[in-house]
Formats: sequence, structure tokens, C-alpha cells
Amino acid sequence: MKVTIIKLGFLVLLLNSCTPGGKLAEVASNALKPTVTTEQVPNDTDDPAIWVNPKDSTEVFVLGTDKHEKTGGLYLYDMDGKIVNKVTPLDRPNNVDIAYGFNLNGRIVDIAVVTERGADKIRVFTLPDLKPIDDGGIPVFEGEKERSPMGIALYTKPDSVGNKIQAIVGRKTGESGRYLFQYDLIDKGGVVIGKKVREFGKFEGGKEIEAIAVDDELGYVYYSDEGFGIHKYYADVFHGDMELTVFGTKDFKEDHEGIAIYQSTDSTGYIVVSNQQNNSFNIYPREGAKGNPNQHQRIAEVPVSAIECDGAEAISIPIGGKFPKGMLVAMSNGKVFHYYDWRSIQDSINVKK
Repeated sequence: MKVTIIKLGFLVLLLNSCTPGGKLAEVASNALKPTVTTEQVPNDTDDPAIWVNPKDSTEVFVLGTDKHEKTGGLYLYDMDGKIVNKVTPLDRPNNVDIAYGFNLNGRIVDIAVVTERGADKIRVFTLPDLKPIDDGGIPVFEGEKERSPMGIALYTKPDSVGNKIQAIVGRKTGESGRYLFQYDLIDKGGVVIGKKVREFGKFEGGKEIEAIAVDDELGYVYYSDEGFGIHKYYADVFHGDMELTVFGTKDFKEDHEGIAIYQSTDSTGYIVVSNQQNNSFNIYPREGAKGNPNQHQRIAEVPVSAIECDGAEAISIPIGGKFPKGMLVAMSNGKVFHYYDWRSIQDSINVKK
């Protein structure tokens, strides 16, 4: 498959209130425009997740973190970008992910799990009401010199009775080979606790590891080694800690950031990774190359209007008339998230193939 990279002609936008130190931020003149831009949070957006009501697929909410120290929070948005619920205050909540079908004291619930970096904990809330079920939080990286949890992705074991859910957590700094910790999330009489089951994850010493994504159906976990590349491992502990591949090492302007998985079918689709300083997303085949599922070569770069995107999430189910093929949600400077119609992203990908 031939790879063609979009040649960007830049339009400079003055965003002094949105970028650190009043810097100029650039977006491409041909950048995709969001269908929806959310209401602003008080401080600094970081990472989104998407929840679809399993009993009514027309009910969809986007979750997003506001990562301020002491006064941060977790926000719930409707499909018009309006804030409809929130959990505040949280102490520097970084990343968020969701999982379905957690058995809580005999009741099946969906959960959102957030890294609370300032407290060295992960927090667990039911969806969509955002009720805490963690007795104040689950400590992570206990006994480690460096803790500061940042990234998180939830893995649901497909062959487990009762949908066993695990949290894969990254931290601000850590040792190569054990940068990430993996925890069973366990119900203990209506309170969720964590049990560490794994330490893994190479680090090449670029900047840090934050963005993590799990592909439940194919059984893989991906994480961004900022300034270096995207690492791929098996998500299941019992498959071992062998690194399967590193890709995208030459495709980014600077930082490798948010990762999203878009599922076209059960086994095909795209790995979407934020090229943060280029205000674009690099697109890789989810299924890999023919004959090699661990060969992920960039097939497109899609410029977007989101500025310096940290976190992203994608979904492929139809969501009303605005998003009939699903959407990509991207954090943007300016204290907001963008909702992009997947059709526009797919059109850009098709042009490059």
C-alpha cells in the first residue's frame, strides 16, 4: 500500500488564551473542522472517553478530564457538547477510560476509571451517574519511588465469566521494562479494589508514557512513548510480556500522544494517534499488514483543527444524523474537546490509499 503524506499549507491562528505562554498555534488550512465543540471546563482538558448505553444505543455521552491540581474534575458531555454532569474536585485527573459489565455486589454496571495523579490513585465511577464506588480511590504504584499515575486503559478479558476487567496504568516516569502496571479490578462488597497482576512496558527514554489504548477484540495494548514511537504488547497477562513491535518512530513532528482504536469490523479498522505538535492524526491499519499483524505502516496523516491534542477516542457505531459512521473525539487547547464526523476522516484516508 502506497503511503502519501498530506503536504500542509499552514494558516496561523492567534490563540494566546489557549496555548502555553501565549504561543502561536498552527492548524493546516485544509484541517478538518469539528462537528461539535464542547463547553469549556475551568482549567485544562486532557483525555476523553465515549460511553454508549448498552440498553439504548441512542444514548451516548463523552467523558473528559480537566487536569488541574486540587480543582480538576471529570466531566460528562452530551452529543451537543453540553456539560450534563461532573465530579469535582479531583487532584490532577489525567486520563480516563470506560468498561462495560462490571459485577458490583451482584449488580452489573458500566464504569469509568480515572487516574488521579495528585493523589497517586485511580478513581472508579459508575456510568452515567458518576457515582464513586472506590471508597476514595485505589492506590497505584505503591512502594515505587516514582508514582504519579497518568495514562490508563481498561482491558476486558473476552473469555472471562463476568467480564473480568483490568486497568493498565502508566506513570509520569518509570523504569524501562516495568513502566506500566496492570491491576485486576475486584468487587469487595460493593467497593472496587485493585490487585496488581503485572509489571511491563519498555521505555526508550524519549519523554514519558501517557497515552494507552487497548483493543479488547484483538487482545493488544498500545502506548505512546513520547518522542520515540508506539509500543505494542499483548493485553492478557497470560500471553507474556514480549514486546510485539514498535512503530511510528519516524512519523511524528515531536510527541506521540493520544491513541484511539476505530473498528471497521471485528478484526479491521484503524489505530489513530495524535501527532501533537503537527495538529494532525497519523493513521495505521489496525489489522497490520497482510501476513504480519504486527507491521503497522502509516497509511495517512489527517490534519485537524484540534490544537496540540493530548487525548483521543473513537467509536464506529452510528450516532444519530451527525455521526452515522461514528466519530473521533479529540482534546484541544482552549479547555474543550472536538467531535469529528468519522466520514470526513475516512474520506481523508481514502484519498491517501
